[in-house]
Amino acid sequence: MAELVRYNTPGIVVIFLLFSITRADLPGTWELIVQDAGIASMHTAVTRFNTVVLLDRTNIGPSRKALGRHRCRKDPSDAVLKRDCYAHSVLFDLGTNQIRPLMIQTDTWCSSGQFLSDGSLLQTGGDRDGFKKIRKFEPCDPNETCDWVELQDTELITGRWYATNQILPDGSVILVGGRGTNTVEYYPPRENGAVPFQFLADVEDKQMDNLYPYVHLLPDDGGNLFIFANSRAVKYDHRLNTVVKEYPPLIGGPRNYPSGGSSAMLAIQGDFSTAEIIICGGAQSGAFTARAIDAPAHGTCGRIVATAADPTWVTEEMPFGRIMGDMVNLPTGEILIINGAQAGSQGFEMGSDPCLYPLLYRPDQPIGLRFMTLNPGTVPRMYHSTANLLPDGRILLAGSNPHYFYKFNAEFPTELRIEAFSPEYLSPDRANLRPEIREIPLIVRYGEVFDVFVTVPLPVVETIQINWGSAPFATHSFSQGQRLVKLTVGPSIPDGEGRYRIQCTAPFNGAVSPPGYYMAFAVNQGVPSVARWIRIVS
Repeated sequence: MAELVRYNTPGIVVIFLLFSITRADLPGTWELIVQDAGIASMHTAVTRFNTVVLLDRTNIGPSRKALGRHRCRKDPSDAVLKRDCYAHSVLFDLGTNQIRPLMIQTDTWCSSGQFLSDGSLLQTGGDRDGFKKIRKFEPCDPNETCDWVELQDTELITGRWYATNQILPDGSVILVGGRGTNTVEYYPPRENGAVPFQFLADVEDKQMDNLYPYVHLLPDDGGNLFIFANSRAVKYDHRLNTVVKEYPPLIGGPRNYPSGGSSAMLAIQGDFSTAEIIICGGAQSGAFTARAIDAPAHGTCGRIVATAADPTWVTEEMPFGRIMGDMVNLPTGEILIINGAQAGSQGFEMGSDPCLYPLLYRPDQPIGLRFMTLNPGTVPRMYHSTANLLPDGRILLAGSNPHYFYKFNAEFPTELRIEAFSPEYLSPDRANLRPEIREIPLIVRYGEVFDVFVTVPLPVVETIQINWGSAPFATHSFSQGQRLVKLTVGPSIPDGEGRYRIQCTAPFNGAVSPPGYYMAFAVNQGVPSVARWIRIVS
C-alpha cells in the first residue's frame, strides 16, 4: 500500500512516496511449531512414518536436550565433554509435535545422507571420529524407539567431510567428493573402491568451492549424473566412472560451499526424457577467504537443460541477492527458495543481513515473471539451517547456528525453534479445491498402471495431477536426493459424489524414480492434497 508523505522545508516542498507492504499483502503464512527442539538441526530428513530426523554434530558441548535413561557418549578426545549425556539428534513427531532424543556416537559435522530403497536413512562421514563412519537410521512408528546404529562391519574407503550422496537407479548410493577428497565411492562398496574424480580437483580454488557438490540423477539411459562444483558441471557415467560431457561454465562466480548458492532439478514430466537444473545465488568470489561478511550476495540464477544435445545456461535475476538459501520442490512443480542471508558467505559467523523473504519460482512463466516474493518470516535462518517439504504441503524450517558452539546471546543466536511455512496453495480460500486421496496402492512396480481415488469438495474442471516427491537429506543449502516426478495420468473419471478415479502409470525405470518411498500428492488446480507414502520397486 502506498502512503504519500509531505515534508515542508523553507521554500521547498519535498514529497516522498513511501511504500509500506504489510505482511498480509504477500502470500504464505508462518507458524511456530516447537519452541525448543533441544538441538539446532544442521541436517534434516522426513521419514515415511511422518516423523522428522534432526541431526546436529557432536563435539560442541551440551545441547538443550538430555539423552535420559543414563545414556551417555564417552569420547576421551572430545575437547568439551569427555562424557556427553546430551542429545545431538532428535526425532520430531509431526502428529504430536513431540521431540524424542536420539543418540549418535561419532561426529556428524558437515556429513551427508540419503534414504535407501528400504526407507532407512544412510548417513555418512563427518569430522574427527566420524570421518569414515557409516550410520543408519531405520525409521519406525512414533510409538516405537528406533535409534541411530553405527555399522561395525564396514566403513567408508575414504573419509568424507562436506560430501554429497545420491541414490542411483539400482538402489545403491554414490558418495561424491568431500574436503580434500577428490574421489567417488559407493554404498554398498564396489570392488574398485574409491575412484579418482579429476573434475573435483580441477575446480578446486584457494577457498575450495568444490565442497558439497550439486549432484542430480538424470532420467536418461543408465541414469547419468549432473555434477556441479564451483562454476562448472559435467555429466558423469557412474557405471563406467567416467565423464561423458562437459557443460559450459555458469557465469557469476562460485556457487558451492563455502560460497553458498543452492540448486534443484525441476519436476520431471511428460516422457521423462528432459531434465532441467537451476542454480541460484552465491557469495562474491573470495568473500570467504577475505572474511568479507558484509560483501553483498548476488542474485543470479542459471538454468540449463542438462539432457540437451547442446546445452547452454539461461540466466535470470532473483529479487534479492542470497546465500545459504534452500530450494524446495513443491508438489505443484514450483520451487520455494527460503532461508539464508544477503551478504557474506557460508561458515561460522561469516554471514550478515538475513534474507527473511521467501521466493516462489514458477518455472513455466516467462523470464522476468518467474519469481514471486512471499510473506517474510521473523526468525533469521542463517548458516546451518534447513528446509524440508512435509506430507501436508507445508515446509519445515529448522536450525541456524552460525557459531562454533551453541551461543544464544548473539545478533544471530543459535536457533532451536522449529517453524512451518504454508504456501498460498494452503490458504483457506482454496480449501474447496483441495483433494483428498482416498485410495492408493502402498507399492507399485516400474511401468505399472494403477488407480488413485480422490475426493474434492468442488466439481473437478481440470485434470488432477498425481505428483510424487522424494524425501531428501537437507543440509548446507542443498537437498541431497531431492526430485519431483509428475506421473502420466488419465482424465479424472467421476466415481460417485465428489469422488474421482485417476489412472496413473508409474515411471518405467529407476533413472526417473530410484527405488524407494515417495510422498504422492494429488494436485487439483495448483492445490495439493495431503500426501500418501508410496513405494516403487523393481
